[in-house]
Amino acid sequence: MGLVPPLLYFVVILIKQTISWVDAVVLLALYVLYLWALLRNPPHDVEQLSDAPRVSQWAMRQRGWRQKAAIGGLLAAGGFLLYVTAHPFLESMLALAALLGVSQFVLVQWVAPFLSEFPEKVSAFLWARRVTHAPMALMNMVSSNINQWTVLAAMIPLVFGYSHYHHTGVWADFHFDAEQRVEIILTLLQTALGMVVLANMEFDWFDATALFVLWVVQFLAPHLREEVTIAYALWIVVLVVGFIVRGQALLAPKYFWEAITKKRSAGTA
Repeated sequence: MGLVPPLLYFVVILIKQTISWVDAVVLLALYVLYLWALLRNPPHDVEQLSDAPRVSQWAMRQRGWRQKAAIGGLLAAGGFLLYVTAHPFLESMLALAALLGVSQFVLVQWVAPFLSEFPEKVSAFLWARRVTHAPMALMNMVSSNINQWTVLAAMIPLVFGYSHYHHTGVWADFHFDAEQRVEIILTLLQTALGMVVLANMEFDWFDATALFVLWVVQFLAPHLREEVTIAYALWIVVLVVGFIVRGQALLAPKYFWEAITKKRSAGTA
């Protein structure tokens, strides 16, 4: 449900064919609302400190000011490492694309996120091995996706606008070209499909395999990206029609509302 607002707003951005600082403010506000919703949802029983990496366990087991200092230090160290490695990472990706004869745009768009987010994927894969922790693994991926559609996307017009202002003295919005519009539509439909697949709180091997196959096709055969985009759209339509025909209430909106109102109801009782 946290994906619904940013995806709907990105339809507006897509129609405008530009993203500005105003859009960045809206997207950041949507992420704040998402965090607010998470804070109203109490922690799950399966979330134990023993499930965290050893470094995180060490930080959390500190007492008093040492715990805050340890967590803040880890955050600062991670930010510093990202800062010093971002540029070499991008240059290496571009060089690898040229070496393999692969489109630089496609490689950066679809491989760079996988590599840069590999640590969180490792933790998600470890959780997915156990039935009780599998929902945490999926939530890890969904939460990351929400972050990308809000905070990460909001940084693009802000950084671009500042850079343009720094070099020309004029703030500028970021305009999409034809290739970027196709990419946004493809990514938008891909995310929307994942959201609809999860709308009834189920995710089976067939859905996972089909999603993976479509991703591999559009990555290995970029000239089929429009066909894959159409496949995503048709799959969404089939799922929505199926929901309507069965007439069953979707579980995701129900559980979302319960999670939002649970703490408030407990307080008033």
